[in-house]
Amino acid sequence: MDKSSIVAPVIQDRELLEEFADALTDRAPEIERDVARLRKTPNDRDITASLFRAVHNIKGDAALCKFELGVAIAHPIETMMARFREGEIPFSDLLAELILLAVDRLELATDSLILNKPLDNLRLPVLVQGLEEVAQEIAGQIDASSADLIEAVTGFPPVLPDISSRAPRSSAPRDEQKNASADLQFFRSLALQFEGRSPLFKGRTMRILRLALETNKAAQNIVDPLQLEAAVYLHDVGMMLLPESIWLKMGKMSPEDKIALRNHPGFAAGLLLRMPGWEAAADMVAQHHEMPDGGGYPNKLSTADICPGAKILAIVDAFEAVMLKHIHRGKNRSVLRAIAEINACDNQFAPEWIAPFNAVIRKTIEA
Repeated sequence: MDKSSIVAPVIQDRELLEEFADALTDRAPEIERDVARLRKTPNDRDITASLFRAVHNIKGDAALCKFELGVAIAHPIETMMARFREGEIPFSDLLAELILLAVDRLELATDSLILNKPLDNLRLPVLVQGLEEVAQEIAGQIDASSADLIEAVTGFPPVLPDISSRAPRSSAPRDEQKNASADLQFFRSLALQFEGRSPLFKGRTMRILRLALETNKAAQNIVDPLQLEAAVYLHDVGMMLLPESIWLKMGKMSPEDKIALRNHPGFAAGLLLRMPGWEAAADMVAQHHEMPDGGGYPNKLSTADICPGAKILAIVDAFEAVMLKHIHRGKNRSVLRAIAEINACDNQFAPEWIAPFNAVIRKTIEA
């Protein structure tokens, strides 16, 4: 898009702009209402669909009225909502604040153009460029990028109850951040290849990713979200290097099968160790089947030697497995059964991570 259409929009038809302003006046309260509702119940598909539709309609209205600035602001928000709808990213308080800020700036810009007022103070180029970047951001960095953009546009950091708990933005050079993003896209492509081996695995990666990131966030982001995201993508990819007759078997495993299966964490961890910058993720993958009592595999580590990310991954991975086992009971009953089994296995999982995990699941049940 021509940046001049953002810095100094040309009004092709004032009557059409006024029509857009009227439509925006009607749709903006709908967005505010849906954002507030979605913050309380982020798993509500009807609210998600309503918010997506409202943003999509603003984009359509702007296109019909030949108002490029409206399209430029609405389009990346629509992309964010599409990614949330597909389970790729969480709907956090910071993302919600960013959406509300963008709609508010669009209203202010529209009013200013109608009244022939300058737009310089709205920082629209920064907003549009930032929205485009956040819309394509990796899941573990969405909150940090949203907070940075809010501060860049308004001059103030967002004030939220949990803002102090968000992970610090990486101080790595921009090229390294781009490399990390490219690596994560590659890791995700491998995870999706794994999913494709069985229809039962569909959507598994993003369900585990969301649970892992939200559990980590509930515990003040102790684990680097990017490293955790990489570990989620690759923790079971090593299965694909084993015969499918072992890991896709529906019945009871033989002792030989179990021994072979214990090799899978090492395959993916070895891949990560050969890629600079992913050493922490490699530890998470290598240790995600270890147990606090020393009864896990492959190295029978005790709790002090197991990294926090592996402890998170162990819980959310087991929860997904139990959900799959009981899915015939229906979603709500499966969740209740799965959380009961997880809490009953006190020797299998790190007790310090059970409480934050339970808090995340409780929100899911109450949604």
